[in-house]
Amino acid sequence: MISIENAVVKRIINERYGRKDILVEINGKEEKAINYIHLSGDIKENQRVILNTTAVKLGLGTGGVHFVLYNLDNEKEELSTGGHIMKLRYTPLQLKVFSAEEQQSQHHKKFLDFKSLEGMPVLVASLHSMLLPISATLKFQNPKIKIAYIMTDGAALPLTFSNTVFDLRERGIIDTTITIGHAFGGDLECINIYNGLIAAKEIAKCDIAIVSMGPGIVGTATPYGFSGIEQGINLDAVETLRGIPIAVPRISFADVRSRHRGISHHSLTVLDKINKGKSHVVIPQLEGFEKDFLHQQINNLKINEKHYIVEVNGNIIFEVLDHFKLKVESMGRGLKDDLPFFLTCSAAACYGLTFL
Repeated sequence: MISIENAVVKRIINERYGRKDILVEINGKEEKAINYIHLSGDIKENQRVILNTTAVKLGLGTGGVHFVLYNLDNEKEELSTGGHIMKLRYTPLQLKVFSAEEQQSQHHKKFLDFKSLEGMPVLVASLHSMLLPISATLKFQNPKIKIAYIMTDGAALPLTFSNTVFDLRERGIIDTTITIGHAFGGDLECINIYNGLIAAKEIAKCDIAIVSMGPGIVGTATPYGFSGIEQGINLDAVETLRGIPIAVPRISFADVRSRHRGISHHSLTVLDKINKGKSHVVIPQLEGFEKDFLHQQINNLKINEKHYIVEVNGNIIFEVLDHFKLKVESMGRGLKDDLPFFLTCSAAACYGLTFL
């Protein structure tokens, strides 16, 4: 079930392609909401709207705002031309996109003629917060590199929900966005991870790709009950298409939960149980207890026998963030709070560049 409320738009706070952040009056109070133009059309002050208020009532963090379901003052929205692939299928909010691979697309033949990724490196992450340090490190090291971001449907579905993607595009760090599955709003829309990877190489002509879900992750403290489990499936897709699958593990010594200490149980499960192929697993160069802890985890599950374990210095992250005037955050923790997490991301980026 969802929680629904009526509200009135009081003010437009911010707007960008595909999204407007608004202030609404609801039950006598002013609260924030998001309107996706792809779903409910444009929006203006004083218009009456129906909101999905579920996330706020549950007190959620990521996504904990109201969302406009319907604009009562929008009498009609015209369907855009081209395409017939539906995302959010068979829900009241299903929308039509023009996917890159469908028969009417100018790119259709590229998918038919595709042979191989020809060793294109693909960094497969498990958290959206990894995108910024990975992509910024890539672009800092090689300003001419073309980077594709492939957003899966493991978390947020609208690409425009990500402030990170907006900032990276504005700074010219990410060159192309591709949304797959039921995620939508990318420069290119594709059906699945395989065609998303093909589009990155053959249509966007990118040198390297980063794959991760959008903002938000689901976990249940059970072995397989987390949305980041898709990382293993995505790594296998890269290897199937003959790219270089580079796994970016979730590493932290700041998380108070023991199951996320060192290499998170999420990453260990992916590498041990889900990823069937042989991936390049990058860990940062750490010292003392932290270094020993990581290697013990790897040896205990014999992950070093199944995958290539690569230890890389990720200290360039400090110079990268200073150069682009960027800040990083994951799970509410910044660079100094959770340094190994961000060192891992920069280390993986540096390693990915060695294949170009």
